[in-house]
Amino acid sequence: MAIYIPEEKLSEIRNTANITDIISERVVLKKAGKDYVGLCPFHSEKTPSFTVSSVKQIFHCFGCGAGGDVFSFLMKHEGIGFSEAVQSLARRYGIDLPERNMSASQKAAVSLRQQMFDLNRQVMAFFTDQLSGRSSGQKAMAYLEKRGFRQEIITQFGLGFAPDGWDNLVRFYKKLNVSHSLAENTGLIVPRKDSGFYDRFRNRVMFPIFDMTNQIIGFGGRVLDDSKPKYLNSPETPIYHKSRSLYGAHTAKNKSRETGNVYIVEGYFDLLALYQHGVTNTVATLGTSLTVEHVNALRRGFAQKAFLVFDSDEAGLKAARRSISLFMNASMDAAVIVLPKGYDPDSFIFEFGREAFEKVSEKAIGMVEFLIESSIKTNGLSMEGKVRVISDLQQPLLEINDNVARSIYIKYLAERLSVNENAIIEKIKSGEKRFNQTTRQNNRLKDNDGQPSLSESEPLIESEMIKVEKQIVSMMLKSPEILPEIKERRVLDYFSDKRLIEIAKIVLEHPIYGDEETPGLMNHLESADLKNMFASLVIEDECRDLNNCEQLLSQFINGIERRQNSLLSQIKSAQESNDEELLFELLRKKQEQSVNR
Repeated sequence: MAIYIPEEKLSEIRNTANITDIISERVVLKKAGKDYVGLCPFHSEKTPSFTVSSVKQIFHCFGCGAGGDVFSFLMKHEGIGFSEAVQSLARRYGIDLPERNMSASQKAAVSLRQQMFDLNRQVMAFFTDQLSGRSSGQKAMAYLEKRGFRQEIITQFGLGFAPDGWDNLVRFYKKLNVSHSLAENTGLIVPRKDSGFYDRFRNRVMFPIFDMTNQIIGFGGRVLDDSKPKYLNSPETPIYHKSRSLYGAHTAKNKSRETGNVYIVEGYFDLLALYQHGVTNTVATLGTSLTVEHVNALRRGFAQKAFLVFDSDEAGLKAARRSISLFMNASMDAAVIVLPKGYDPDSFIFEFGREAFEKVSEKAIGMVEFLIESSIKTNGLSMEGKVRVISDLQQPLLEINDNVARSIYIKYLAERLSVNENAIIEKIKSGEKRFNQTTRQNNRLKDNDGQPSLSESEPLIESEMIKVEKQIVSMMLKSPEILPEIKERRVLDYFSDKRLIEIAKIVLEHPIYGDEETPGLMNHLESADLKNMFASLVIEDECRDLNNCEQLLSQFINGIERRQNSLLSQIKSAQESNDEELLFELLRKKQEQSVNR
């Protein structure tokens, strides 16, 4: 069945789904007057410029320009379509959407992402059924119980079992009449070389991976013995990206926001063990190193400080070394919890309990200090050892963009090693040229992949004329009594910005007489660019009475007319002096003005 969404249903959803509640589940917001502010989830920033208006049910970022209503936010943040955003909110608030039979063209238009979400939910049910209700899952259940996991944790996280055999899931898909293309898109079955498919996961405990909205985006599987690979995850799909996804994010977000802290571990069982012992503000990486996307998601939607609980071996040290610049450059505080040798979070908390884990957490050390002490422990403090320590720290220090922070850490390193600070600075500089070349090369690769370069992403400096035009449209939104005069004086004929002209025309056709009508007006704006600009005009809170409005209009029109008269005078003067080059340039300017209007 396809979803039919009439305007009255959209209004009902908007009125029910408070935008502040929805966004605060993904972005840490603080009250600022009658609005809320936070760090923008759509670009990296250190000072909050992201504003949410509960009154107007609009969000806008003064840094990157993103803006819109509750549907726009979900579409941009979750990477979903309009209908998916509507359905997600409707499900959450128990609002029924009318259905109708799908035609062939409508079936083709149904979102692939939504089909995959729905199918993954059915696959999770298949795996949980295999674990709890079938004889084939008894060995897996015994394995989980032996590791100390209680039934409520198994149920809460939807753990299941992929039975041994090559085609259990293939036959399950066939029973559901799932198309080969959709089944293959989930990544859970793999095409054979000759023909047909086989199951990717076999004889493994299964962990469904949820996103922040509780949608299942992928799966992980763990063998019951020493087979290799020990862990296996879903491949990249249209809905699952390892570099952006964190296991347990959906259960960790609330406690993380409450405490301001989040623990980061490396494995499924590490997370489940901590969660079972009450450390619920925990997320896990999914078989990959921490990425910029991971850190930005944690900083914007979870907490102010991260605790890395990596294994205390060489692999854990490498993971911490790779992560340091990510946290530094995202302006997120981070520390490393050092567990006793031979323990991981899972084994430690089961043996010693939550209280012992919290005591170890209190002794967490900053990431740079951790790297320095770990390198000293490995290399010693002989002359050769000190040289190796400085070499170990060269790359991590180079990757810190904040020069003040880098200077402080270099000073600490110099004092710790009893080495001249300038010598360390020279060592860092020796690698700077190579580091900058690598960075530029990576940036070029990103540009070639279609990502915006710095120059493309920087906002253009807007003219004074555009600023006044924005003021006028903002005035039209907040003071509808001025609209008749806008029409009578043909104010839009003098506008130069085509986006503002389009928004202003829609406002003239659909005047706003109350804040509750504001989000509905966005339905008439087709492009994301127009919606962003509309949100910026609405969120600006300039109070104007009718006299001020009329004065602004008069100043605007008089200014335009003065410039036009001046241009005509210049054209006449150029004609009289036979200055053809100047005349051509002035005529070009006049033509541009005519085209813009």
